[in-house]
Amino acid sequence: MNKKLIIIAGEESGDLHGAALIKELLKLDSSIKIFGIGGNRMVKEGMNIIYNINDMAFLGFTEIIKHIPFIKKVKSDLIKLAEKESIKTAVLIDYPGFNLSIAKSFNKKNIKNIYYISPQIWAWGQKRINKIKKIIFKMIVFFPFEKTMYEQNNVDVDFVGHPLVKKISNYKFLSKTELCAKHNLETEKELLVLLPGSRKQELEKIFPQTIEAAEKLSKELNLQTIVACADNVDEEYFRNYSSNYNFKIIKGDTYNLLKNAKFAIIKSGTSTLEAGIIGTPFIVVYATSFLTYTISKKLIKIKNIALANIVAGKTIVEELIQNDVNAETIYNKSKSIISSKGKYNSIKNELKEIKSKLETEGNPSKKAAEIIYAELLKA
Repeated sequence: MNKKLIIIAGEESGDLHGAALIKELLKLDSSIKIFGIGGNRMVKEGMNIIYNINDMAFLGFTEIIKHIPFIKKVKSDLIKLAEKESIKTAVLIDYPGFNLSIAKSFNKKNIKNIYYISPQIWAWGQKRINKIKKIIFKMIVFFPFEKTMYEQNNVDVDFVGHPLVKKISNYKFLSKTELCAKHNLETEKELLVLLPGSRKQELEKIFPQTIEAAEKLSKELNLQTIVACADNVDEEYFRNYSSNYNFKIIKGDTYNLLKNAKFAIIKSGTSTLEAGIIGTPFIVVYATSFLTYTISKKLIKIKNIALANIVAGKTIVEELIQNDVNAETIYNKSKSIISSKGKYNSIKNELKEIKSKLETEGNPSKKAAEIIYAELLKA
């Protein structure tokens, strides 16, 4: 029996969920061999890495065009790997631009495609669902509204709940005193935490404006600014700003920072869901290239971009997009929330809805692993 899998994740959040999935798969059967694209967490759990997510850290239409030769090489290498190892099952984690394309190639080679963490077709319009029906064998989804959508379109789908709820519920958080001692922070000041993203293009658009706003907020409201550095980002990028702004860089302790933060400024993505589940009031920022933004604006079919708001079904946290990602607007919006006890507590209370909507019985990563393992045995 061929117990070999290709798993493909293309970014930080995918590496996080992929690592949890691999851990559960190998608990079920330690003889499974896993190959593919991922990050350090997935490697740590036992994946044989072909490309690192750092190699895949491009986004937006213009950026992807520049990387077409590299993308073609990655696809070619994955197909060769599947043929060499006689792999018959692939697990694709989010990252739809690349994963839906490689799924088409895998499908032609009779490789069973299981999609873990659905592409956001509910945001981009549902035309993609016709493509998914042709090339994806099974969807495994995190959100209940995704299950309904796929069922209505006759796609085989399983809802497992969101792993972050379980992970955060079981997390052993440090107290503010313990956190300050660990990172040599000022105990008398509240924390202002920045999560500016993990991709170079995002950082360049978002961080300069965010750190300028944070500096002003910190001085006026007696806060200390902390940059929560993603694992795949070189801290040196942020240090280049340290001569002009007063902040501390902390890597690998995001949950404790969010739990103990007075407020956070967060790049749109999975982090907004993490902050929402933890219950930290925050605002969302997102900016990309002009061309990517112009095209996206025409394609996106939903009101909100932040997962926290999408899950809640309403705008709980403020979203600053593209031209609104400037120091003055970030400062003004943040200050209006931090300075208003009513606004601040209202956001804090409404964020509780996010956790309740995503909670399910059992371990979502384990459920997903059991579904994938059952299909692997049939391959």
